[in-house]
Amino acid sequence: MQELNSYYKNEGDTYLIEIRLSNVSQIFNSFDPSPFLEKDLDEDAESYIVQSVSEFPLKTPLKLVFYLPKQGHDEEIPILHEAIHNYFDYRKHNAARELRQTLRQGQTSLMIGLLFLSLCISLSKLITLFSDGTFAKILIEGLLIVGWVAMWRPLEIFLYDWWPIHRTQQVFDKLSSIEIEIRTSHESDRPIV
Repeated sequence: MQELNSYYKNEGDTYLIEIRLSNVSQIFNSFDPSPFLEKDLDEDAESYIVQSVSEFPLKTPLKLVFYLPKQGHDEEIPILHEAIHNYFDYRKHNAARELRQTLRQGQTSLMIGLLFLSLCISLSKLITLFSDGTFAKILIEGLLIVGWVAMWRPLEIFLYDWWPIHRTQQVFDKLSSIEIEIRTSHESDRPIV
């Protein structure tokens, strides 16, 4: 956490994720024809925000701070908070759906893998009944190896694939209710993002 102290400003216990804009529309995807409250965020802005939040433990208090020029405060500013929260709430639900699909794929893969492993074990037992030669031993070992290799994908899903999706869902959940503040920037301020 010590290295974060030097990169992110903080106000008390709350760390600031700062973005300097020349106008509010800069934060949104300019090709998205949706109404303001349903617009997608600009890809670079979203990436910066998500990566910044991901650097902190989930319980760390964070605040998203937008700096806008004094003249840049148009009618969209009052609903900027809601638009950003709506966007990340939408992303949270997509991540939850992706997690459910991954776990469902894991269950299906596990059933297929267990059935195939059972078949391989049964075939190796059957071969043992009829032959005990070198070729039979090689075939038995090969069947056991292939059976366990079939379990690779379900184990990969349940051990490794699900938790990054779950972590992303938690980050989006945090962003769907993050405190947002609009501040006035000055011409001399260096750009952020």
